[in-house]
Amino acid sequence: MRMLGKVFLLAGMMTLALWMSAAAQGELVLGDERFDVYLPELEGKRVALFSNQSGIVGNRVIDAAKPDSTMDPTLIPFGRDAEGKDVVYGEHILDALIDRGVQVTAVFCPEHGFRNMSDAGARVNDSVDEKTGVPLLSLFSGDTDYPSEEDMQAFDVLLIDIQDVGVRFYTYWLSVSYLMDACAWHGKKVILLDRPNPNGFCLDGPILEERFASGVGKYPLPMAYGMTLGELAGMINGEGWLRAGKDACDLTVIPCLNYTHQTRASLITAPSPNLKDMRAIYLYPSICLFENTSVSVGRGTQMPFEIYGSPLFEGNEAYPFFFVPESMPGASDPPMRGQTCYGRDLRQKPVEEIFAEGIQLNYLIDAYHAVKEVFPEVSFFGRRDKQGRYWIDKLCGTDKVRLMIEDGYTSEEIRATWAEGLEEFRKIRSQYLLYTD
Repeated sequence: MRMLGKVFLLAGMMTLALWMSAAAQGELVLGDERFDVYLPELEGKRVALFSNQSGIVGNRVIDAAKPDSTMDPTLIPFGRDAEGKDVVYGEHILDALIDRGVQVTAVFCPEHGFRNMSDAGARVNDSVDEKTGVPLLSLFSGDTDYPSEEDMQAFDVLLIDIQDVGVRFYTYWLSVSYLMDACAWHGKKVILLDRPNPNGFCLDGPILEERFASGVGKYPLPMAYGMTLGELAGMINGEGWLRAGKDACDLTVIPCLNYTHQTRASLITAPSPNLKDMRAIYLYPSICLFENTSVSVGRGTQMPFEIYGSPLFEGNEAYPFFFVPESMPGASDPPMRGQTCYGRDLRQKPVEEIFAEGIQLNYLIDAYHAVKEVFPEVSFFGRRDKQGRYWIDKLCGTDKVRLMIEDGYTSEEIRATWAEGLEEFRKIRSQYLLYTD
């Protein structure tokens, strides 16, 4: 034990020196890199981790391409550098904790699993991490969103290190909220290692209405909330949204250093299987609105969320690009599999335009009218659920967007309906910010 303590101390001193040097130079330092701050809180405790393949310590680069590179840095696939070579990853947070003598007794897994990424919405079963032997406990088994009573007895402290993308219908933050709620009820401490929000500059979209709460949205947030996961966790706790009540969760956030919401921090690993590069992450809030409609978002290709199309656009000159979705890892049975989809390729769109537009509704509006003009009988928005809600209503958190599109309103007119709610949210948000805008 003395030798372990000495190794632990040396590792801590080396890490401290590294991040202090980076911080002194104004470089971005992630929460999980600040071992000296949070490791003392884990000493002698049984620790559960909530993470996945994105939990690489220091998972970011500021400049994704060399200055002389001709490749658009937002199109560099995750896991590759500007020259197309494989990225050499750093430590995964689980391995880093174990190497530093932390007693990790369980890992909670979100949608898509832990080290390997399964399809969107696919059931994830409990298992064991082959590398470390640590039990993997699924929060996406299809049975319940909350950990079991037995799972909650397996640890003293919950440590969270996972990459969010800043969009309400991205499910990782929801799993965080369920874990916070369970920890509040059971008197367990939560430590969240904060990471940049790649869409942190984007605050946009309608506020979720309670009757449209679902597995892709639960609390009154806009579609893009412009907060890191640490800031959002503070809001969930402080606003009393947990079942256990206001400030019921014993939450500590380890913030990033030298970060603002305007920081363009590129990731090096895909946060989920169908977000394959930074441009897909930037377009995701807009293109995801096509999910479960008559239009494919490109699942089953190497370009999901950077393209969209439908067999119904065949012959339409406004949709000159085409692709054929096929089965592949992360999209084993994609919508419109094997069918030629005609649509648009957004990979050449200037990224500054994407930033300036925020949530772009014209893609959806134009597609809706293009289909209805030729196929008026087609149910463009798919089927209703048992509560009478379309999937897009759940994504938007309201049915107003869909109804106004059907009634012929413009993007500007639709956006105007959420301006007041967005401004009210902005005021609430300001109370929980850890970083400047």
